[in-house]
Amino acid sequence: MHHSDRGSQYLSIRYTERLAEAGIEPSVGSKGDSYDNALAETVIGLCKTELIRQRGPWRGLEDVEIATLEWVWWYNRHRLMEGLGYIPPVEYEEAYENHRANAPSAEALT
Repeated sequence: MHHSDRGSQYLSIRYTERLAEAGIEPSVGSKGDSYDNALAETVIGLCKTELIRQRGPWRGLEDVEIATLEWVWWYNRHRLMEGLGYIPPVEYEEAYENHRANAPSAEALT
């Protein structure tokens, strides 16, 4: 079995330099790790299944770009997530922040 990407650099040098300029650590595993690629491929696959194939044919690139932005907004804020008890991520985050804000401090417990 041959993998064309074995041993190759996943990120371009320019991209890596731009991240460094902005003070951002890249979220990429070490050589041989597939975790980041697997997550990206899963989300891309979901987008293709839930958006691209469902709403096509597309009139042009701009239509795809706008629809993709709308899908990402929905995906990050409103999709029901099994791992969160079938509630949207934004609802879960709000409940978490409310819980933290109302939780007694460590000092109050002593």
